[in-house]
Amino acid sequence: MSDATPTLDAPWPVAVLSQKIRGYIERLGTAWVEGEITQWGVSGGNVYGKLKDLNEDATVSFNVWSSVRAKLDADFKQGDRVIALVKPNYWVKGGTLTMQVFELRHVGLGDLLERLERLRKQLAAEGLFDVSRKRPLPFLPHCIGLITGKDSDAEKDVIRNAQLRWPAVNFRVVHAAVQGDRSVGEVAAAIERLDADPEVDVIIVARGGGDFQNLLGFSDERVVRAAAAARTPIVSAIGHEADRPLLDEVADLRASTPTDAAKRVVPDVAEELARVQQARARIGTRLTGILAAEIDRLSQLRSRPVLADTAWIFDSRAQDLTRFVARGVELVERRLERAGDQTAELRSQLRALSPQATLDRGYAIVQLPDGGVLREAAQAPEGTELRLTLSSGAVTARSTGQTERR
Repeated sequence: MSDATPTLDAPWPVAVLSQKIRGYIERLGTAWVEGEITQWGVSGGNVYGKLKDLNEDATVSFNVWSSVRAKLDADFKQGDRVIALVKPNYWVKGGTLTMQVFELRHVGLGDLLERLERLRKQLAAEGLFDVSRKRPLPFLPHCIGLITGKDSDAEKDVIRNAQLRWPAVNFRVVHAAVQGDRSVGEVAAAIERLDADPEVDVIIVARGGGDFQNLLGFSDERVVRAAAAARTPIVSAIGHEADRPLLDEVADLRASTPTDAAKRVVPDVAEELARVQQARARIGTRLTGILAAEIDRLSQLRSRPVLADTAWIFDSRAQDLTRFVARGVELVERRLERAGDQTAELRSQLRALSPQATLDRGYAIVQLPDGGVLREAAQAPEGTELRLTLSSGAVTARSTGQTERR
C-alpha cells in the first residue's frame, strides 16, 4: 500500500483510500454504546439493524451474526433501549460502515427509572412543574389542536367524544409518531407548530397507553421543554396510570385517557343548555318576586290617607295662599301709610325752610344788575339799579346811597 501523499499528478486509487479508512477504523477497537433499536431485521439467521442515539439525531447500522445471536439471553425488537459491545467494521467493497455486535443487553428498568427520576428532579427544580405555571383551559375552545398517531384509536376517541358533546367544535390534527425513534422530534415539533397557530385555543397530546418503554418519548426533555414553553394550554392524554410520563407533570391538565381529555376540554351542550334554562328560571322567579314585592309596597303607599284623598293638599295650600295674600296686602298698606306720613313731614320741613315763605312774610330779595344778591349797602352806591323780588312779582328801584340803620 502506498504511503505517499496523494497529489493531482499521483492520486490514490479508490482501493488505497478504502484500505486506509478500514485500517484507521479497525484501530478504534471495541466500545460499549447505548441507544435505541430503530430497525431489527433477521435474514439467514443474522440480524441487520440500526441503533439511534437517545438524545441526538445520530444513527449507526449494526449487524449481529448468527453465532452471537445464539448466545443472547433475551429477545430484542424495535423500540428497545440497549447497551451493545460493538466494533466498527468498514466494508471496502461496498464503502459502508457498520457496527459488528459482540454483546447485546437490555438497559435495565432500574437504570431507566433512575435517569427519569434525575430528569424529573432537575425539571422540578427549574419550576417547570409548579402549579402556578399551569394555565386554565378555555371554557369553549373554537379550535382544538390534536397531536396523535395517524389513524389511531386515540384520535378517533377524542374527535368523536368532543363532537358528541359540542358538535360545532373544530380540530387541527397533527399526526406524529407516538413511539420509536421519531416520536420525540415529531411530538416536540407538533407542539411548536400548533402553539404558533393563532386559531388553536388548546392542544391535546393523546396516545392510548402502552408499556413503560414505549412511553419514554413523552418523558424526553425536548418534549417536556416544548410543552413548558408553549403559550397555548396543553392537555396530556397519554393514558398511562402506573408510570406517569413527565409530560403529565408539565401539562396544564392531565387526562387519564383520550376520551377523558375530550370531556375535560369540551363542555357538554346538553348540560350547558340545561344550566341556561335553570339560570333563566331562577332569574324569572327572582324578578317575579321583586315585582310582586314592589307592587305590594306601592299598594301600601297608595292606601295611606295622605295619598288616598289628594284634595286636602289643594285645600290646605289655598288657605295658606289666602293668608299670605292678606298678610301681603296688610304689609303693603302699612308701608304706604308710613311713607305718606314721612312725605308730609318732609313737605312741612321743606315749606318752613323755603325762601318763598320768607317772602310771604313781607321780605324781598334785592339783586344787583349782574344778578348777584345784595348783601351789604356798600355793594349799591348811589344810582345803582336794583331788582326787588317780592312774594308776588318783582319791581326795579334805584339806590340813593348808604344810609344809617335805624
